[in-house]
Amino acid sequence: MKTLKELLYKVAIEGIFGNPNLEIDSLSFDSRKIEEKGLFIALKGMNVNGHDFISQAICKGSIAIICEVIPKKCEDSIVYVLVKNSAKALGVIASNFYDNPSEKLTLVGVTGTNGKTSIVSLLHELFINEGYKSGLISTIKVEYGDEIYDNMHTTPDALLINKHLSDMIGTGITHCFMEVSSHGIAQLRIEGLVFKAGVFSNLSHDHLDYHGSFKKYRNTKKEFFDNLPKSAFALTNLDDKNGAFMLQNTKAKKYTYSVKHHADYKAKLLECQFSGMLLKIKSHEVWTSLVGNFNIQNLLAVFAVADLFEISQLNILKQISSLKSVKGRFETFQTVNGTTIIIDFAHSPDALENILETINSVRTRNETLITLLGCGGNRDIEKRPIMGLKATEFSDKVIFTSDNPRDEDPEEIIAQMIDGVPQEHFKKILKVTPREDAIAMAAQLAKDGDIVLIAGKGHESYQEIKGKYYPFNDLKIAKEIFLNSD
Repeated sequence: MKTLKELLYKVAIEGIFGNPNLEIDSLSFDSRKIEEKGLFIALKGMNVNGHDFISQAICKGSIAIICEVIPKKCEDSIVYVLVKNSAKALGVIASNFYDNPSEKLTLVGVTGTNGKTSIVSLLHELFINEGYKSGLISTIKVEYGDEIYDNMHTTPDALLINKHLSDMIGTGITHCFMEVSSHGIAQLRIEGLVFKAGVFSNLSHDHLDYHGSFKKYRNTKKEFFDNLPKSAFALTNLDDKNGAFMLQNTKAKKYTYSVKHHADYKAKLLECQFSGMLLKIKSHEVWTSLVGNFNIQNLLAVFAVADLFEISQLNILKQISSLKSVKGRFETFQTVNGTTIIIDFAHSPDALENILETINSVRTRNETLITLLGCGGNRDIEKRPIMGLKATEFSDKVIFTSDNPRDEDPEEIIAQMIDGVPQEHFKKILKVTPREDAIAMAAQLAKDGDIVLIAGKGHESYQEIKGKYYPFNDLKIAKEIFLNSD
């Protein structure tokens, strides 16, 4: 419990109407979840304006309102706080409400189009194995101690982030590894958080439906590094052409990693097969069960962060050799006849190309590579034909199917993907809209020793159709179909 005055510390206030010394028991930006003696923060969203629900919040028990526009009719018993940006105020207020938990642990943020989940998950596991009490906020889950929560957004809202961080402090967590999405940055969900480190993985075509242009998407990512404090360090991937750009204005100490260029942290691939890779990092050879050039970069980022937090390099390499692939990221199994099935979250052109290039670099070319994929509805339309092109360019056969169509017609989404397929590749493609039927078709097509890539959904346990979530997990269904068909 805090006073409104305490919660407003460091908030840019344009006006207060009423006495700010009243006690606040809870916070919410959802008028339906307001409790007695609560503070309601009215946010202007893309589809809903919280200012339209101020009266409802008051009826539910709100005694104070944070808003960008003072209502025409004000209640005498309610305190109104006028701010320029309610979302920015929410982040600061949430931090204050939970006693600024991000200042009390080592918070590491990882941003980029691909690799975020792998990097934070591998860091979380490595630090736990090294004896640290570590927390995780990722696309897949939020985890600390014995607590595991599903996560519907890559970067949760500011209230939920601070609650999790506060709970982590309460359980003795010292380090937290967190994915920082472009949506999370743009919507100010990380406002008020104090990061000890920031990591950039890469940038490619994605989320342009939200940001409008690649430049805006890139600049949004850069804001994360621009706002890091001097006490933090910023680590960037020089193999990405945007890597150096990310660090141009940061106040944090700068470090780099790369496979191709001179950098503070470098790695070299010595050997690669489906069972893993032999790498050379800092003059030491290390075997990892992870596969692919993208995973060399991910592991290099993990190595660099652990080294910068002064874990012994030999211990880091030992831990890397025992790290397993993250759920839904190049997750593999084999049938008794030697067919290899790969499940991967790849849902951007760059991620799909990376996965397919990795497979092609390892395969013998005596087998057929069958790729199954779709594209999500209500998302970046421009990437759909590019995904179709990449799939057919790097595969022997391609099955276009439904992903999470959401409010769109899956047939139309598939047609837009096929629009990117050159005529010479038409003979490679099949269209099987129901995803489970498409996986069954892949099993029918696959012969002994072939390779099947099921891309786009990875770890997801559902399929989103017309606002409803239906149970669907690629790995589970693929195992049922492929292993029962032997």
